[in-house]
Amino acid sequence: MTPWEGLAVFAAGAGAGTINVIVGSGTLITFPVLLAFGLPPVTANVSNTLGLVPGSVSGAIGYRRELVGQRGRLIRLGIASMLGGLLGAMLLTRLPSKAFDAIVPVLILLALVLVVIQPRVARAVAARGGATTHPDGSPALVAGVFLTGIYGGYFGAAQGVLLLALMGMLLRDELQRMNAVKNVLALIVNAVAAIFFMFTAHIDWLVALLIAVGSALGGLIGAKVGRRLPPVALRGLIVVVGLIAVTKLLIS
Repeated sequence: MTPWEGLAVFAAGAGAGTINVIVGSGTLITFPVLLAFGLPPVTANVSNTLGLVPGSVSGAIGYRRELVGQRGRLIRLGIASMLGGLLGAMLLTRLPSKAFDAIVPVLILLALVLVVIQPRVARAVAARGGATTHPDGSPALVAGVFLTGIYGGYFGAAQGVLLLALMGMLLRDELQRMNAVKNVLALIVNAVAAIFFMFTAHIDWLVALLIAVGSALGGLIGAKVGRRLPPVALRGLIVVVGLIAVTKLLIS
């Protein structure tokens, strides 16, 4: 890898770390860059997953204020994310990617629809006496987080969009508090998958290191920027990033 390529990977990691904390879909910044530099798809994917873990850590720390009072929710949903992330990582190393990749754009589009209609649905549900049967997450939300964890462990692009859409539909809480939970759940998925890949897949350690340093810096930036965005702006950014993600996946 040339110095310029290394700089490009670092910059992609910083951009991915920033956007992952605010919305998600940071993988769609780093993954195409790694492919352009000649890494095999699976090697690029697992190296990217490992590299994005520090960014998730710094993002979760940056949102620690919004995590106050959510311990029970984090435990309940975190277990689902951990199990889903492990299963997704196992699928990546054992199954062909074509069938799963075909449904990824559909999942992202569904998430975007949920994000757009979430405020209206949340108001309607609240009028019926509550947005969830459990303050820390209904069985439907736990199942959705588990399935999103599978997706995140397998590929990971836009898992933040999916998590925010699910929590927005099935929890009654502020968007920034849900965004903080999303960052922790994404961290759990990425960390579990990364640990699994360290023992089962080939990792380009230089690439992982460059992305790790960049994403850690980007995570801190994302936490500062994301907290200042009003709900409408954050929701709009989610939709824009999701549409870009779908476009990239369809033309790749």
